[in-house]
Amino acid sequence: MYRDDVPASALEQFIPIVYEMEEENQQIVPCFTRDGVNYMHLKHSNLYLLAVSRRNTNAMEVLIFLNKLKEVLVEYFKSLEEESIRDNFVVIYELMDEMMDFGYPQATESKILQEYITQEYHALEIQQQAKSLAQVTNAVSWRSEGLKYSRNEVFLDVIESVNMLVNTSGSVVRSEILGKVQMKCYLSGMPELRLGLNDKVAIEGSGRSGQKEAIEMEDVRFHQCVRLARFESDRTISFIPPDGEFSLMSYRISTHIEKPLIWVEASMHNFGTRIEFSVKVMAQFKRRSTANNVEIIVPVPEDADTPKFKVPIGSASYAPEKSAFVWKIKKLAGGKDYSMSASLNLPTIRQDADAVQVQRPPISVIFEIPYFTVSGIKVRYLKTVEKSGYQAVPWVRYITQNGDYSLRTGSLAQPRRDEGFEDQ
Repeated sequence: MYRDDVPASALEQFIPIVYEMEEENQQIVPCFTRDGVNYMHLKHSNLYLLAVSRRNTNAMEVLIFLNKLKEVLVEYFKSLEEESIRDNFVVIYELMDEMMDFGYPQATESKILQEYITQEYHALEIQQQAKSLAQVTNAVSWRSEGLKYSRNEVFLDVIESVNMLVNTSGSVVRSEILGKVQMKCYLSGMPELRLGLNDKVAIEGSGRSGQKEAIEMEDVRFHQCVRLARFESDRTISFIPPDGEFSLMSYRISTHIEKPLIWVEASMHNFGTRIEFSVKVMAQFKRRSTANNVEIIVPVPEDADTPKFKVPIGSASYAPEKSAFVWKIKKLAGGKDYSMSASLNLPTIRQDADAVQVQRPPISVIFEIPYFTVSGIKVRYLKTVEKSGYQAVPWVRYITQNGDYSLRTGSLAQPRRDEGFEDQ
């Protein structure tokens, strides 16, 4: 109760309203109004985090605050559930008292809150209370003052996840790149960082060369430390970073990918009581790059058993809980291709090969390619400005990994005569 303008009885109406929506098969929207009260909520596991207001509140701001509250509670208690709430009621009360004041969000960074609110001590000391008030009134509420490091370093990871659906002929049906920039900052004082990317809008606006290498980012989201006004005016990403590890930004690139990075083709032959697979994997990225920890997950009938494999590289294993076998390759170099075979028994005779074909979901691929990006995003510069004048050492790394990466399998061969299969 921050403003005492909403009666407690309004809270009691929330769950009946949700049940009513479920019974009427209505979509349970995150924001709705009943009897002059605005209900804004999000669900985490089997819990609802709910905020109520009588005013014309900024709903998005409230939902973001609830999400930050959830993140803080998870950071404190590792798992957020009914039992952890009951066991830590006093700590939660103190956290909510510091995170919001009279309905206005204040300090919402868990690293700052952990400096003066701990699980071991429920009562705050006077010095700690004074420090917390300084934090919430400071414009930089996500970073403490007085930090000192013997070596000032910045680690920046550009991580891109590739969502892709490939048809049986190897053509990309749907593709999307979801990227994020992760940072680890070990910097003294209160530094300002400026990050420049090969952003299409920034390069075109400045009239610089290199427009062919520019990329167009969509749905860009930033950490609260980024100065949005500066980014909107000249596309410069300027910020005072939190201490330690944090996610600076995320983005999406809808550029169509011409060919899959890792192409897998598989054929399956039905022998009635036995099925055989022939699987070929091809690395279609640059030869100087290498995909690490590749896993090719090939679906099989649910009742298949007694697997036998022939693999030229890596290892293969049967995963009955996934109704699939998994071919693992620790390192797959660009431009390379390999083929493997698998044989599995069926407890019942399958006369119709097409019946098996209908039930087969697409093949999934897990991988990670370091020092490589699909979009071509590049860090043009990363500058550190601090009043003491020290020079920070920046380390930049690029990583491409799978997102929802699926390949539809080819058509089944007709049933043929039984042939021997030797285990290797």
